[in-house]
Amino acid sequence: MNDQERITDFILLEKKMSTNYNEFASECVNPQLRSKFLDLLNLDQSIRDELVQTATQRGWYQFKPADGAEINQTYQKFSTMS
Repeated sequence: MNDQERITDFILLEKKMSTNYNEFASECVNPQLRSKFLDLLNLDQSIRDELVQTATQRGWYQFKPADGAEINQTYQKFSTMS
């Protein structure tokens, strides 16, 4: 496994962990435990951001900028949900 594959794997793992921490926190009835899960979620987000920044700098992780039409379409989709 090369560095690019490792970082990509770590990014995917961090995304999954963020989803889990968010779910655990939202279902937790103990305030102290919920707070710990939220702390872990914040830490996980920081780690993921660093990994994405590293991968982006090396050209391994690319973002496609959304055009105005895509932004409006997504906005309309979610604004009608509320």
